[in-house]
Parts: sequence; C-alpha cells; structure tokens
Amino acid sequence: MSRIGKRPVALPSGVEASVSGQTVSVKGPKGQRQFTAADDVTLSVADGAVSVEPRGKSKRARQQWGMSRTQIQNLITGVTEGFKKELEINGVGYRAQAQGNKMTLNLGLSHDVVFEVPEGVTVTTPKNTEIVVEGIDQQLVGQVAANIREWRKPEPYKGKGIKYKDEYIFRKEGKKK
Repeated sequence: MSRIGKRPVALPSGVEASVSGQTVSVKGPKGQRQFTAADDVTLSVADGAVSVEPRGKSKRARQQWGMSRTQIQNLITGVTEGFKKELEINGVGYRAQAQGNKMTLNLGLSHDVVFEVPEGVTVTTPKNTEIVVEGIDQQLVGQVAANIREWRKPEPYKGKGIKYKDEYIFRKEGKKK
C-alpha cells in the first residue's frame, strides 16, 4: 500500500477541481493547471478532495498511484501559493539584470548572456547578485533555475558561480607550496 497515495488531496477554499477521464483540471487564484494520469489509476473528486486509487495490484499501478497523487498535490500548491527558486551569484563582476522576459547575465565570459525567460515563469532580480524564479508549474520553475545555473556552475576553490540559495558548495583547499 502506498502511504502517500491513499491520502486524498484536500482542496483549499477558492480552488476548483474537475476530473474528465484521466485528466484533472485545477483552477485557483494564480491560474489553471491540468495533469493527465496514467491508465493504471482511477481519479475522483468527492467531499472537497481529490482521491487516487490504483487499478489492480501490479507494480506499475502502485508506482503510478503515489506519483499521481503527488502531481495533483503539486497542481493545487501551484495554483494557490506558487513555486519559487532563489539563486545567488558569487564572483567579482558577476551580476544579473532582468528586463521583461529577458535577463542579462554578466558572468566573466567574453560576452553578456541574454537569457530568454519562457512563458509561465517570472524572473526578478531584487539585487544584482540575486535571482528569483517564480511560477505555478514546479517542473518549469526548477528547469528554468537549472538552465540559469548551467551558465556558470559554482566551482569548489573560490566558490564563484551561480548557486541555489540553500545549496552548500564543498570547498577545496588550493595547492600548497
């Protein structure tokens, strides 16, 4: 039995959910999202909660049971609170500046990097060394943050680069005389 899957996902006030076939549509104050579940699970909305049940006892049905419930929970969290990733830039002369749907990164390269922000995500720079990525789609927010970090990953000797705010960089000692 899936401990995660057997708990129904409660719908907070202001959030509507509807099921048609294998697709769950969730509408909330921040927007609308939908998720299509695998054929191995049954979805239903009752008593202000979305519940997921497996079809059969196969391993795949049990895997999809917990995963589908978590995806539905993420839909509801996204349309109520949203998701957020914070990045920090460390290094002399390294900075970022967001303008509309483009962000300019100065990362010590021979040219400035112009990063196109995809639809459904907002990128802000409260300081020129901080980047905040926000949106209602958890996967898209994480992917955009990873794409930004990819331009200059933090290095272990001086710690220069783009890192997540809560990330720990294992520091190495330089060579000795």
